[in-house]
Amino acid sequence: MLFKYHAIDQDGHERDGTIEAPSQEVAVSALQRRSLIISVIESSEKRSLLNMDLSFFGRVSNKDVVILSRQIATLFEAQVSALRIFRLLAAEVDNRRLAEVLSTVGDDLQGGSPISSALARHPKVFTAFYVNMVRAGEESGKLSETFVYLADYLDRSYDIVSKAENALIYPVFVIAVFFGVMALMLTLVIPKISAILVDSGQEIPVYTKIVIGLSNFLVSYGIFVLIALVAGGFYLWQLSKTEKGKLILDSLKLSIPYVGDLYKKLYLARIADNFSTMLLSGVSVIEAIEITGSVVGNAAYEAVLAEAGRDVKGGSSISDALGRHPQMPGIMIAMTKVGEETGELGKILTTLAKFYNREVTNAVDTLVGLIEPIMIVLLGLGVGTLLAAVLLPIYNLAGAL
Repeated sequence: MLFKYHAIDQDGHERDGTIEAPSQEVAVSALQRRSLIISVIESSEKRSLLNMDLSFFGRVSNKDVVILSRQIATLFEAQVSALRIFRLLAAEVDNRRLAEVLSTVGDDLQGGSPISSALARHPKVFTAFYVNMVRAGEESGKLSETFVYLADYLDRSYDIVSKAENALIYPVFVIAVFFGVMALMLTLVIPKISAILVDSGQEIPVYTKIVIGLSNFLVSYGIFVLIALVAGGFYLWQLSKTEKGKLILDSLKLSIPYVGDLYKKLYLARIADNFSTMLLSGVSVIEAIEITGSVVGNAAYEAVLAEAGRDVKGGSSISDALGRHPQMPGIMIAMTKVGEETGELGKILTTLAKFYNREVTNAVDTLVGLIEPIMIVLLGLGVGTLLAAVLLPIYNLAGAL
């Protein structure tokens, strides 16, 4: 939650600002650690009439974090101090929510907090991967290089994820339009036409009876079908919020023909890229595996990496730990083993990440090239079949008159 406060510092000056914390007590403790005497503190979260959190509309997107990381990397390379960087960016960014977060980070830095600790207080903006990368940079004394690594990684990740997501938007839109057109025809157009056929008294073909029956069902029970679909969607949404449900849905997503292969390559590219970036930045192997699992974005692969991390802790090699899971392809196991034997695991994984990024790009380009003609043909066949099933008997009736 976001809290607004009015306080007095050690010099007796009044200070106003905001701080993000899970509760008011935590916010008060954080401000007191900065040697502030709090006079007023209150929640500034946006609420609707139903008291629902509307902070989503002020959320920080992945694109915002990508641009921010590039700006931080550039300013660090220009030898600007950390406090000055966050103060400057807080005043310059367009996203109000991000500006508040950066302002709070600047306050924490001024109070003597390390950058990684200041960023860790905002998990909705800076992931565990991001924070641990910064912490590794602080410990190694290579903070500017770390932010360059982060900026490059986030650029690659954002590019490949947005490309894959944009490729899937078109088929989803076309399928939605297809079912919408079919529903409108079956509930508005077909009933009027079928009335003519029924009143004519002529023999109605079987396929036309099927269409008329489907139309009658939707007219009579369509509202219940809609309610069932909404309830089913709500159930799946609730299921996705549970650990077991998320694992089931994420595993199901990977089993979808072709699209599942695209997702697998996307997650493998993310795993290799995360892992290599952290290793090259000085993060320990076990910590890199655990953090990669937490940010991969798929519960099935998260479970694989969690178990692999436990195996590595128990003395197993990384390649052997990953090789016990069928979700990890042979090429990744073999490349990881080579990296371990040569001591160049970070570089090997970087190469592997580039390979899977190319695979995702090629798969997306192929999907985009095939989807448009296939969807147009299916849409035409569906609507055409529906109309033919009703119009052909009408033409026969007109010919018999």
